Amino acid sequence: MPAAAAQEAARRTTGLPRLTIKDVKIIKTSGGARYRWVFLKIITSEPGLYGIGSANNAYQTDAVIAALESHLKPWLIGKDPDQIEDLWQSSHLKTYWRNGPVNNNVLSAMDMALWDIKGKRAGMPVYELLGGKVRDAVPCYDHVGGNDASSAAEAAQKSLASGYRHIRIQFGSYGGGGFIPSGQGSRPEGGRTGQAFDEEVYVERVSKMFEEVRAKIGFEAKLCHDVHSHLTGMNAAEFCRRLQPLQMFFVEDVLSPETLAWYKHIRQVCTTPQAVGELFTHPYEYLPLIHDRLIDFVRCRVSGIGGITPAKKLATMCEIYGTKTAFQEGGENDPVNLISAYHVDISSTGFGIQEENHFPPAVHEMLPGTPEIRRGYLYGNGKPGLGIDIDETLAAKHPLPPNPGGGPYRLDRAMDGSVVKP
Repeated sequence: MPAAAAQEAARRTTGLPRLTIKDVKIIKTSGGARYRWVFLKIITSEPGLYGIGSANNAYQTDAVIAALESHLKPWLIGKDPDQIEDLWQSSHLKTYWRNGPVNNNVLSAMDMALWDIKGKRAGMPVYELLGGKVRDAVPCYDHVGGNDASSAAEAAQKSLASGYRHIRIQFGSYGGGGFIPSGQGSRPEGGRTGQAFDEEVYVERVSKMFEEVRAKIGFEAKLCHDVHSHLTGMNAAEFCRRLQPLQMFFVEDVLSPETLAWYKHIRQVCTTPQAVGELFTHPYEYLPLIHDRLIDFVRCRVSGIGGITPAKKLATMCEIYGTKTAFQEGGENDPVNLISAYHVDISSTGFGIQEENHFPPAVHEMLPGTPEIRRGYLYGNGKPGLGIDIDETLAAKHPLPPNPGGGPYRLDRAMDGSVVKP
């Protein structure tokens, strides 16, 4: 037997040598824009073998960085990167207080990097380790909008022509359609004068605009809409009831995480599909909703729930109960998170749809292997591991931007000045 063949036979017989984690790097970058991205690079004892993970959190970035540097890094050094499940469980429990966005972001960064390492070592893309492809590519939904039904319908028609079948439509501001202009309406003396959100106005205006859009574009497009948790109780139920004849693909987060029990009432009055969970960080938030068939799509972000390991389990749970995944990977998210979702999506029969995300050329240069969307489908590259890398020199040239006021999420207000839940 030739020497090379003998070595390969020995390797397959005795297994690969044991790895250890030699170093951990935290990489912070704006991506050449105004992103607030944090990546983890886990370096192993095998020369040249490392993995990349995402700890994406645009609103508590510094807290995530501190947790990675002060708590995860010293704990990981010397451990075996092959033990993904054990490291995930141990890291999940070592903080004593489980779950929460910062803890989950830390878990996600570690978990993605470990899967990246395992795939590279196996010479396979991660989706092969998760069971292999069950679809040719990952369908995505597009984002369009307009200040009125006419402009939104025009944007939707352009999206259809570009190859998308699934289209999310928003009207006006992100919550969309339910705002009283600045200075108008009945307001408290000396109170806020900015635009004010009104639930009943939202229900009336947005439902009518969707009727106009359907009349203009027909029923070819599978339409979505994100309420962004702006409605409560029976207003949420009434809004979904009005949209039922329009055959929505889904309505997203019509309720806030604090009022999930109302989904039972929504099911009793209509069949409009519900997508829920962008803000979920604990598995027991979505478990009863899936178990009781109260929702149709789970809208978690992979880095928000702890990485590929829990995302794959969630997708399997969705498959069992007849729910589907619709991972939330748009907006300020990063390519490492997006491609991690891709590996779960393309290997899961519990998959429903993926949120699109496009990145500027500088990001593709900094993160070679960034997945691409072509005519409504997300494509990876089939390389071992996650199939993405990071140019640390380029990342360093684009430091995190200033964080004025601590970087809070912008909140809407009602007419009386009270906060509207995002």
